[in-house]
Parts: sequence; C-alpha cells; structure tokens
Amino acid sequence: MLFNSLEFAFFLPIVFLLYWFLTPSGANGPRYSLFHYWRVSEQRALNIQNAFVLIASYVFYGRWDWRFLLLIAFTSFCSWGSGLLIGNASSQNNAKFWMIANLVLNLGILAVFKYYDFFVREFGQLFGISTDSLLLRIILPVGISFYTFQALSYSIDVYRQKIEPTKNIVAFFAFISFFPQLVAGPIERATNLLPQFLNKRTFSYNQAVDGMRQILWGLFKKIVIADNCATYVDQVWSTYDSQSGSTLLLAAVFFTFQIYGDFSGYSDIAIGTAKLFGIKLMRNFNNPYFSRDIAEFWRRWHISLTTWFRDYVYIPLGGSRPEIPAGIKHPDQYKKWIIVRNTFVIFLLSGFWHGANWTFIVWGAYHAILFLPLILLGQNRKYTNQVAEGRLLPTWKECGQILLTFMLAVFGWIIFRAETIGQTWDIMTHIFSGSLFSAAWLKDDLFNITLFSSLAILLFVEWCNRNEAHAFAVLPRNKFLRVSIYLIITCLCLFNIYALKTVSHPFIYFQF
Repeated sequence: MLFNSLEFAFFLPIVFLLYWFLTPSGANGPRYSLFHYWRVSEQRALNIQNAFVLIASYVFYGRWDWRFLLLIAFTSFCSWGSGLLIGNASSQNNAKFWMIANLVLNLGILAVFKYYDFFVREFGQLFGISTDSLLLRIILPVGISFYTFQALSYSIDVYRQKIEPTKNIVAFFAFISFFPQLVAGPIERATNLLPQFLNKRTFSYNQAVDGMRQILWGLFKKIVIADNCATYVDQVWSTYDSQSGSTLLLAAVFFTFQIYGDFSGYSDIAIGTAKLFGIKLMRNFNNPYFSRDIAEFWRRWHISLTTWFRDYVYIPLGGSRPEIPAGIKHPDQYKKWIIVRNTFVIFLLSGFWHGANWTFIVWGAYHAILFLPLILLGQNRKYTNQVAEGRLLPTWKECGQILLTFMLAVFGWIIFRAETIGQTWDIMTHIFSGSLFSAAWLKDDLFNITLFSSLAILLFVEWCNRNEAHAFAVLPRNKFLRVSIYLIITCLCLFNIYALKTVSHPFIYFQF
C-alpha cells in the first residue's frame, strides 16, 4: 500500500478513527470512546489498542504480498523471545550467547533474501562456472532491511541493559510492524518506540494538526518533486549513451532532488502519520543539501541509519576514541589509522546495506574517501550547527561550501543510480566530454515551469524553516495565509496528478 495512493487515502482515516475510538478515556483523551462506556481498565484497553495497531499494520504490509507477513512475524517472535532469554540469563556469557544467536538468525535471514544470489553469481563469474541452478530467485520482502535492523536494536539494547525486556508480545509485534515506518523507516530504536506502545497514549489536537502538515509537505516532495524529477531522469538515463554531457549532468542533479524528495518525503509522511496516533518517531532528514561539508551531509541524511551504524558498529569498533595498546610507538598515527579504518567499515557496510550490487559498495567507498581529509585534519565535527544560524542568508563562503558539497553528493548519486560500475564510468566520461558545455535538453515548457518553480518552493520553504523540526512546523499565524498555503500545496499535488498526469513511481527505498 503506497502513501500516495487512493487506497491509503481511505485506509488512514478509517484506521485513525477506529484507533481513537478504542482509546481508554482520560483527562487528555477523547470524551467518547468505547471503553469509556464499557468501563474496561486502561491496561486492557491499551492492549486492545495495540492489537488493533498490529492488525492494521499487517493489513497494510500484507497488501504487497501476504507471504511477507510470515517472515516479519517470525522475526518479531524470535527477537521478542531473545529479549526474554537475555533478560533471564544466568550469566553475562549466556546473555551474550542469546544476543549473538538472534543477530545471526536475523542477519542470516536478511543475507539469504537479499545477498545469496549476488554472492553465488559473483562466485560463478570468478571461477568461470555456471551457477544458475543454485540461484534461489526469491522475491525480496519489502522493507526487510529496515525492520531487521529495528529488531536487532532491541536485542542489543536489552543485552546492554538500556531497556528492560518486555513480556508484552502484542506491544512488541506492534513496535516491529508499526505501519507508518515499517517499509522505509525511520529505523527506530527500541529505547524510543517500544515504551510508547507500553504506555497510555492520549489524543493531542495540536500534535495531530502538526502531523497533517508534515504529511502534506511529504506528499508535495514525493508527488511534485520526486515523481517529476523521475520522469526526466528515467528518460535521459535510458538513452545515456546518446545524451550530451550537460543533459546527463542535469539528470544527475534532478536525481539528487528526486531521491531526496522521495525518501525524505516518505519519512515526513511516516512521521506525520505516527503523530496522528500519538507516536513520536525520530527525525530522519535535516536539510542535508544545505550542508557545508560531506561530514555534515551525513549527519543530516538518513539519520536513523547513520546513527544506527554509529551506535552499534562504529563505537564498538573504537569509534573516534579507540583504546591504544601499550607499546605503540606512534599513538597519534595509530589512533588516526583506527578512525580511518572504522570510517571505511561504516561506509562500506552502509553501501552494502542498500543492496547486493558493486555500485552501492563503490558509492560507500566514494563517501569514505571524501571523509579522509576531514578526518586527517580533525575537521569532521566542524559544522554541527545549522548554516547561517541567526542570519537570513548564508555568506559567500557558505554558499561555495554548500555548492561544493552538493556537487560531491551529485556525483555520488550517479554511482548509486547506475546499474553497473561500467555504466557509472560511461556516464561520467560522457559528462566530462566536450558536450558538457552544450545546451542541455529539456522537456516541454509546462513541465519545465512546473518542475523548476516547485524546486524553488522546496528550497525556499526548507531554508526558511531550517531550524525547525520539519519544513511545515512553523507557518504564518494568520489563518487566511495558513489555509492559503495548504490549498496551494494541495493544488500543486492535484495539478501534477490530473493535469500533468505525472507517473507515480514506487518509493526508491522500498527496494532496500
């Protein structure tokens, strides 16, 4: 079920109304609820409410393929059981055993579904043998990488004693399968999301309104920005060998906005939808294209994944403060070597997490290489605040830094978008040919005006609200102006769907 589909437009309000109808009454809750009249205890009502969330989430997920439900249920049950076994372990070694067992099980499932065929093919090509009969050719379950990492975080955090293991299996299953963020994140930590399913939730009008605003902005980024950019990018990419360098570069820039509008748009819709149900999800994007260096970019892009790797891989490897063994002659050089090693491990794993293709691994290595100068010069934590903080406009230096970082990201996205390393090389050589200075091909005037004006709106709104939780968090207090903004964004979405007949593309990160 897609967020930008009519099916979801009917699904969401029905689930929303039933959800709060099942809410136990309270001082801050709705006055009219089923359990207000039945006098059901708050704990039992909460359990029923969580069961409803679980059913709704499984209906949502099962719309892709009902067989996927068996896998997510198995993952949820094993992770829930491992938490109890870790919590009741008689020794630290036993607890570690159950934690590792759950990691091996879940990562093994992920490896079979996502990477088995890739490694078999590569093995066959390496030794020149046919491996067709060994391929499984199984469908990759939607969102498996996201909910697997979410399940792993629970086992690890229980082992680290950051969270108590829960006996409430319904709440745990709802935590793993919560439909707004199930398919493409944010990847939630058990320490943040699970307690919200174990405690009473009350309806907040202000939170719901804020959620609707964020959903609207997310739909704008998906329908108006991402889908329109995809129309141009797909057309150019399919005939890249006959396109000019300028056209390919423009397509790469449009893909840069496409993947941002697509993925951050999904995250906005997910976070906004969760707010309707009294659930707070973590922020996943924080204006990454306003970054002044590549380190800042990665602190602002796909935050839930980068912080997951930081907390569960980078820091355990020693992070930026590794222990220096006794007898090391040059401790400073040793420390920098460990930091460089850990950085490469993180980026290569991040690339491989995205898919079984060498392009993703090269993409990860590319960003690790960009990090090297910042690490060696100790500048990787230089920019932790918002650009132009306290000012309306950036300085010329900041503009140059933003443009350079943006273009570095653009070339990284070429690697990411390409199907093979060879295709990446062909596109790069086409871009840096003499045709780079020719006029780029553009579509018809209506399409161009719509796309460029929409990109201008995107950049303007997100720049003005770069210090807020999301781009629509703060709007004019004047009701007329506020409603006018809602109508303009809604009309732009409808115009693209019905007038421009923009093709709806699947969310890019569904494949991961």
